[in-house]
Amino acid sequence: MRPFDPYRSVKAALGALVIGSVIITTLLVFAAMHSDTELRVITVFSIIASLLITQFVAHGLTAPLDEMTLVTKAMAHGDYTQRVRAAQRRDEFGDLASSFNRMAADLEAVDTHRKELVANVSHELRTPIAALRAVLENVVDGVSEADPETMRVALRQTERLGRLVEQLLDLSRLDNGVVPLHARTFEVWPYLAGILKEASMAKGADAGSGKHTRKDVHLDLDVSPPELTAYADAERLHQVMANLIDNAMKHSPAHGRVSVRARCGEEPGSLELEVQDEGPGIPEAERHRVFERFNRGSLSPNPQGPAPGARPRPGQGSDGGTGLGLAIARWAVDLHGGRIGVAESPRGCRIKVTLPGDVQRSKLT
Repeated sequence: MRPFDPYRSVKAALGALVIGSVIITTLLVFAAMHSDTELRVITVFSIIASLLITQFVAHGLTAPLDEMTLVTKAMAHGDYTQRVRAAQRRDEFGDLASSFNRMAADLEAVDTHRKELVANVSHELRTPIAALRAVLENVVDGVSEADPETMRVALRQTERLGRLVEQLLDLSRLDNGVVPLHARTFEVWPYLAGILKEASMAKGADAGSGKHTRKDVHLDLDVSPPELTAYADAERLHQVMANLIDNAMKHSPAHGRVSVRARCGEEPGSLELEVQDEGPGIPEAERHRVFERFNRGSLSPNPQGPAPGARPRPGQGSDGGTGLGLAIARWAVDLHGGRIGVAESPRGCRIKVTLPGDVQRSKLT
């Protein structure tokens, strides 16, 4: 800590500098009056002492500015890891240093996110493009015929590319705040029943459709009371529930069950939605990361091994997914002013969505 760090204001430090200079000069004058020293010698010593004190104090006061200059130059060359050490000061320069460090941390996070996004998108695009190129090269070279099965393989990779681009566009619109919400009141039971029907049709479709197909998973719907209504953007909420149901089906064991529940929330007019599977679940340490972009979870520890016939939770890159579904679900819920998270469950994974009540309706229109 520097000598002037205890001061809460630069004005106080400058005032102390002036008072100190005056006191030193006065003491030297009194010393000259009681000795044989000439006044001009005392004046010279007073000027030198005042200059030394001023230089010392000025260096202490302006040191944060010098540090900020060095850190700024480092940031200009792409190094966002350096910080200003004067943040512990209690004056205006300390506040400025703290704000500067927060800005540097935000810029570092943005730069890291940008690099990760470029790397992840490049990786995601490379896999289907390489597979599609291999199929087309085999057809062109005469290694394989352009029969329906070969074309279905190419179609699957094309659809995967299309899903990735569509999800990236959704995230871009959400980040830029250009996705308007068209909220309205609707009945929950027929709405969720329609989403489950679509999921049932998808799981019974041909595997070449590019969807996660699980013909053995049972879908349950529980809405209470049956006349329950919700106020939300039906299209965006459909996106949330479809992603959650698809994710639950994908991680369910053989002949597992995915339960969708809807209840009234604690606030007037609020809605609570839950999607639960019977899979291996999500480790507690990973729950805060499941809604991050390109995060596709990890295996839940099971010391007794997997259950008979159970499908383990895929790791990254194991299922052909893009890892964007839950991120889009989180953003859509955030747009509604709601909450989404992993809730405690004795078995499997339970995702809980809470949409705001009547007090938030004016913000959604």
